[in-house]
Amino acid sequence: QVQLVESGGGLVQAGGSLRLSCVASGRTFSNYAMGWFRQAPGKERDFVAAITWSRSTYYADSVKGRHTISRDNAKNTVYLQMNSLKPEDTAVYYCAAAKTAQAMRARRYDYWGQGTQVTVSS
Repeated sequence: QVQLVESGGGLVQAGGSLRLSCVASGRTFSNYAMGWFRQAPGKERDFVAAITWSRSTYYADSVKGRHTISRDNAKNTVYLQMNSLKPEDTAVYYCAAAKTAQAMRARRYDYWGQGTQVTVSS
């Protein structure tokens, strides 16, 4: 069992920055691939970024070059640094953990956080 808790969401103006954090507890954190997803009202949950145990990173085209995912295994924490934010980035952001790289590639994550709201004003 893995529990994930996101934090760092809030209101920011377009062009600003925000850093989301996700703290994991339970099983060994370093064994999991971690990802960030987001969901806007009335829309599907979309992939944002992922990072493997070996720190390989992957990004959605919509955020590539603006967002950076990282992890600190000593702190059991994964981060999403969001720069040059746009109004279309407004969504609830979810942290997720995948037991295997195969599951990560298939976007089949095993554990999810409760989400944190990010609102970007014009």
